[in-house]
Amino acid sequence: MKSTPVAVIGAGAWGTTLAMILNRRGLAVRLWEFFPEYARVLDLTRENPKFLPGVQIAADIEITSDLNRAVEGCRNLVMVVPSQRMRSVAHRLAAGGYQPEVVVSASKGIEQDSLLRMSEVLVAEFGEKIETCALSGPSHAEEVSRNLPSTLVAASRNKEVAQRVQDWFMGPSVRVYTSEDIVGVELGGSLKNVIALASGVVDGLGLGDNAKAALITRGLAEIIRLGKALGARTETFSGLSGLGDLVVTCMSQHSRNRRVGEELGRGKKLKEILSNMEMVAEGVDTSRSAFMLAKRLGVEMPITEQMNRVLFEDVRPADALSELMLRARKEERDDAP
Repeated sequence: MKSTPVAVIGAGAWGTTLAMILNRRGLAVRLWEFFPEYARVLDLTRENPKFLPGVQIAADIEITSDLNRAVEGCRNLVMVVPSQRMRSVAHRLAAGGYQPEVVVSASKGIEQDSLLRMSEVLVAEFGEKIETCALSGPSHAEEVSRNLPSTLVAASRNKEVAQRVQDWFMGPSVRVYTSEDIVGVELGGSLKNVIALASGVVDGLGLGDNAKAALITRGLAEIIRLGKALGARTETFSGLSGLGDLVVTCMSQHSRNRRVGEELGRGKKLKEILSNMEMVAEGVDTSRSAFMLAKRLGVEMPITEQMNRVLFEDVRPADALSELMLRARKEERDDAP
């Protein structure tokens, strides 16, 4: 007999994958998809053809577009909706009287208006009584769903909650570590998407491996600077949710953010690129949020600043690169932008 069900809110590639992992661990799972017609496709075909073609969804995962049904009787919630939709979905649940015990955020981003991390958004909507946990790491759904070896970090200020979430997702092909630095884990997972956009620009401009390695290295330095300003532990950014996720997102063929940057580097406009994508490239919105947060805190993030200019001010990628290369001389330190 399976346990009390876990609700997975969001049936994109990553949400579907996490539902599959929980199911393999013997947990009862409900998977919520926003669009009713697509929920029927998932249910009838037992496949996510848009996002994970060829990967089978277990017959005993309940798929629904009814949000109330998805959380009925569920004390535990896994939120995998786009970061800029996190508040609206959480608000719908809270307004309907739903009060979870543990909410796992598997979304990577910073809310634009409030500049809050996802766990902060969840607390704002559900209240201080909930326990939050961030799940992050180098883990493209295309590989995790096919049981290729992957690693994650479950981060919560409550060590017991982090260990509980670790148990939910730990398996033969997924190794999960715990952390109490939820600030660092969330920031690492969010900000790496901005650097991945810039990495894609380097690819699109054909600038080679040297330039890309430099960009990743200096990108990590500015992630660390912002993290320290917000109270994160520096060592977190050397781990899976920092360096690990940064490298895979900047290098992988599966990375949506890298792909958007590559198209920008080739001269395409952002609106055109996004109109041809099914999935969300979180780094686009996070670039703006991260830049505003850095300005508020007085933290210099030159790569993020130039990425914003390319995305939202129609600056040519080659010109943005020149601005980075011609900046004043610096000593190489994490706190030296």
